[in-house]
Amino acid sequence: MTAVSHLPDADAANWVDRFAPVALRPWLKLGRFDRPTGIWLLMLPGWQGIALAGAMDRQWPDALLMLKVFVGAALMRAAGCAYNDIVDRDFDAKVARTANRPIPSGQISVKQAWAFLAACALVSLAILLTMNLLAIALGVASLGLVAAYPFMKRITWWPQAWLGLTFNWGALLGYAAATGRIEWPAVLLYASGIFWTLGYDTIYAVQDLEDDALAGVKSSALRLGSAAPKAVLGFYVAAFVLALAAAWVGGLGPLFLPPAALFGAHLSRQAARLDVGDGAAALALFKSNSLAGLMLVIALAAGMWAGPASSI
Repeated sequence: MTAVSHLPDADAANWVDRFAPVALRPWLKLGRFDRPTGIWLLMLPGWQGIALAGAMDRQWPDALLMLKVFVGAALMRAAGCAYNDIVDRDFDAKVARTANRPIPSGQISVKQAWAFLAACALVSLAILLTMNLLAIALGVASLGLVAAYPFMKRITWWPQAWLGLTFNWGALLGYAAATGRIEWPAVLLYASGIFWTLGYDTIYAVQDLEDDALAGVKSSALRLGSAAPKAVLGFYVAAFVLALAAAWVGGLGPLFLPPAALFGAHLSRQAARLDVGDGAAALALFKSNSLAGLMLVIALAAGMWAGPASSI
């Protein structure tokens, strides 16, 4: 089957369709490399955990560790997307936004997709094995969350909550990789991320309201309906408060607050602009969370300045 120029939730000018060799494009699209927002959203919690750990020790985040998390997140996101598409291939064929993905469109077979998944996972494992034992254990434990995620939309209206548990696991892993332990600030940061994801993935699900209803797939956006904007605001308030709590318990300095305020303002703006009848605008709001998550990384890193006596 002839490949589509670009998929509906990818930018028309994405680098895969513009620059990648034609033979590689289905593989890169299987791993969602034409839609890098997901890489950022999986990677940023890891960076946040590393930044929190560094700030608590009054140090800059470990740059090499952040690079490892970036590469590992890109590969594990690719593996997770391939797994999700293998499991959801019949549903994807019924949804306009996903029907032309490589597996349902016949560009890549299920067997080939499994091979792609295994290759990405093995390289990610090699990166994980360079970290301490606690980080390795957390990385292995995350596979249970990843494996269960594609089935959540069949059994609950809240698959977005499960995605939150999965995507923000990196906050615990990044903190553990930097410190060799798990402490309350990291747990609070993880909880913040869960609510953040619950908000932004509800926004993302607005695109598929009609198709999901026809296909019998559940989502928080379908469950909430017209109440979605208010619910997203509630999720985001919880995310912001828990991020503040993580910084407070971690003894971060007051320079955490200005970029954290920008993070909170960005989230509130998304909720205010969400329109359940406008899928295209919802996609743009969803993508803006790469910037929101980076704001929180900067806030956490900035918290390294000033000692405990002047902490927030």
